Amino acid sequence: MRLFAFRRIQSSIAVAFSCLILLTTLILSFISYHLSADAVKKKSQDSTNEIINQVNTSINSYISSMEYISVMALNNADIRDFIRSSRNVKLVSDNETRRRISDYFHSVLSSHKDITSVMLFGDNGSLYVSDRDNPNLKPNLNVSKQSWFVKAKEAQGLVVVSPPHIQNLYQKEYRWVITLSREIRSADDKQSLGVFSIDLDFEVINKICNDIRIGNSGYLFIVDEVGKIIYHPQQQILYSNLKSEMISQVLNSNTGSFTTDEGNDSRMYMIKKSGFGWNIVGVAYLNELVSNKQEMQQSFFLWGFVCLVIGLALAVLLSRRLSSPVKRLESCMREIEKGNFDIRSDILSVNEIGKLSLRFNMMIGKIRELMDHIMMEQEFKRKSELKALQAQINPHFLYNTLGSIVWMAEKNKMEEVVTMTVALGNLFRASIGKGSELIPIQAEMEHIKHYLTIQKIRYKSMDYQIDVDDRILNFKTLRLILQPLVENCIYHGIKYKTGTGIIQVTGELMQDCILLKVIDNGIGMQEEQRERILLQDQPFEDKGVGVTNVNERLRLAFGERYGLSYNSVLGTGTEVTVCIPIID
Repeated sequence: MRLFAFRRIQSSIAVAFSCLILLTTLILSFISYHLSADAVKKKSQDSTNEIINQVNTSINSYISSMEYISVMALNNADIRDFIRSSRNVKLVSDNETRRRISDYFHSVLSSHKDITSVMLFGDNGSLYVSDRDNPNLKPNLNVSKQSWFVKAKEAQGLVVVSPPHIQNLYQKEYRWVITLSREIRSADDKQSLGVFSIDLDFEVINKICNDIRIGNSGYLFIVDEVGKIIYHPQQQILYSNLKSEMISQVLNSNTGSFTTDEGNDSRMYMIKKSGFGWNIVGVAYLNELVSNKQEMQQSFFLWGFVCLVIGLALAVLLSRRLSSPVKRLESCMREIEKGNFDIRSDILSVNEIGKLSLRFNMMIGKIRELMDHIMMEQEFKRKSELKALQAQINPHFLYNTLGSIVWMAEKNKMEEVVTMTVALGNLFRASIGKGSELIPIQAEMEHIKHYLTIQKIRYKSMDYQIDVDDRILNFKTLRLILQPLVENCIYHGIKYKTGTGIIQVTGELMQDCILLKVIDNGIGMQEEQRERILLQDQPFEDKGVGVTNVNERLRLAFGERYGLSYNSVLGTGTEVTVCIPIID
């Protein structure tokens, strides 16, 4: 059953518009609400991401400053010499060098209040130099077992940032610190010389993160690459298992965010991975992202209803307006069905119906023009075919050839008489051959060879060469397209040349066509004559013998892109190129 199958087009348009408007209004109201809600969520998410990026930038700046300090320290001349000679017990005990290095470390602490200690350890964990003149280390301390020391050794020269931990190297000091450590290796990178470490006061991280708020209840926390909490605003509650975080999902997230399904307590996690293995996570509660959800729903439904009523009224008016010109256009089409191609639509509006009317009139005119063109083309084709049949036998050529045979017979040149007679017979056998207009290129080459054989005997000062690619011999071409071209070369080019005239016939296979060429070394043509030679309305005396006929036959048979082209230099010769399609 067809939809909207009413007898009147006005009713069909009205009902179709009404359904379309109803459906569109419902869809737009639904989409608009969700797009607005998503936009609010996106804005909140972008705001949270911006906060996370700012925190990440601040933390990265501190870590980068410590990395820079470590690079500067390792480039210090005293430290570099000390490290290079650390295997020499005498140099290691050089108190003057130690003092200068310790003073340098002390100056670093003086200029960076957030750094608590700077130390240089040997490969076995023994303290070489620190920022303190008399470091009071804890007894029985084994630095080589410290996690930050072990990870620095495993990293082999790369910077390692530890989780927050209690600094337990000095007696009576229990500061929360983050340790940046890196292994010092020999110049050939084959030997470990020690470990350099910097302790950053963790209070710096607390100050950066403590004041961060995401909505009313959202918060920010930091976790390392193995899931250990670096910072959390409710860390004690977290450790007492009164609160939990989606740590495993944070570590496995590939999108940078995910949402939990916890009903009204659903949360959105947004994750920023730091360059040194930390994950900075912002947590926002979904029910806070769209706080005026009910008001938005009511507003969208109310305006949707108003738009629906207005749209239905417009649908009735538009259907009435559109149906009138369509009916008039339908009346014109009935006249066309009756064969009246002189009818024209009188709809002149600038809308789509007016454009359709214009295209309709253009179509009718084009159809009429094509009908006239087809009639003219068929008439011209018949004339061309007649000219082709008439050109197959040139009485003047036959008369001259028979005269040459008689003359050679009188001179007892029987071998040449036989050669010319056989060639003439083969030539006319091909000329009057029945069957398809398309023949193999090999047959056309045999025909032109017989023709050139006769002409060579007649004109002693003429010779010829045939050089055709074997790959094209079995492809098809029109019958008798080369003989008029060769004849034109002889009677308009070589005939007036002093010395030996040579005609070359070549054939080659191109990528998308076949090129046959007839080349002579005759007197050539002037530029004006070359440009006029293929024109149909030129005087007869300017035409090549049968050349225009050949060109028109090729274009009618194969299309406008195929046919003849001339290239000639006055006094040097002429080259005619025949372009035909590849036909098996």
